[in-house]
Amino acid sequence: MRAVLIVNPNATSTTSAGRDLLAHALESRVSLTVEHTNHRGHAIEIGEQAVKDGVDVIIVHGGDGTVNEVVNGLLGRPGPLPLGHVPAVAVVPGGSANVFARSLGIPSDPILATNLLIDLLSDYRRNRTWRRIALMDCGERWGVFTAGMGVDGEVVAAVEARRRKHKGVTAMRYISAAVPTVLRSARRDPVLTLQLPDREPVSGVHFVFVSNASPWTYANTRPVWTNPDCTFETGLGVFATTSMSVWRNLGLVRQMLAKRPKLNAKHLIRDDNVDFVRVTADTPVASQIDGDYIGMREEMTFRSVPQALAVVAPPHRDPA
Repeated sequence: MRAVLIVNPNATSTTSAGRDLLAHALESRVSLTVEHTNHRGHAIEIGEQAVKDGVDVIIVHGGDGTVNEVVNGLLGRPGPLPLGHVPAVAVVPGGSANVFARSLGIPSDPILATNLLIDLLSDYRRNRTWRRIALMDCGERWGVFTAGMGVDGEVVAAVEARRRKHKGVTAMRYISAAVPTVLRSARRDPVLTLQLPDREPVSGVHFVFVSNASPWTYANTRPVWTNPDCTFETGLGVFATTSMSVWRNLGLVRQMLAKRPKLNAKHLIRDDNVDFVRVTADTPVASQIDGDYIGMREEMTFRSVPQALAVVAPPHRDPA
């Protein structure tokens, strides 16, 4: 089995010692090549080359941004899925949140994740099958686990500005960027219109979160829920509000942090399983895909593409 290990040395929790330990653990089990990313978009280039070289598995030791780049390198621009061989994707977390890996059931601890990866590679030799998951076709690129328009995009832009000054994003740095951004947005009129399948458009929307799995994110070890029943095996989750009232949304935040979230509110629009989400804006708004700020957009359409990617991960467990 041929594998490429992609290491993002700038990710929050990657270290040279951890990289060497991971490489040593893998070298006796796969024919391994190690690549280090050194510029934005480099993981896309490595993914494209891996497809040409017929690599079996790409192992990402980095954060969610590196995973997104790898997936876009493997699959190319959204549209019909490639007909030829596409490597499976494995993740050994090395970022700050590692939402994608944790949503797949992969431990956030790199050593535990490495041990699980070795077991899963051994299972593949016996069963010859990988788990396959859905992805989000976001029009301009693939989304792996989340996207958003409105305040979500503004928060990500603020966090990225802080990331340029500090390595990584801690929960406190995220909160310190999010709170003033949300308070500013509460004073603005809504500009978004939301379209879901077989429903009338809803105008007067302040922000829209789109999910490919759950939870939406993590506050350190605590999951934050927007669409609890959305999984990599279902359609997309949508979470949007028609009010930015601080008091209304404080109650909603409490529900999002609950162990058994109900997520009911008069100003909340939510569905955990839709085929597509279309959002239009009266004026361009900040937007993000997988925690990466993509700029201002007036319209975006998100579509669920089932079984789009092979992943080295534990089997899906139905919460029911």
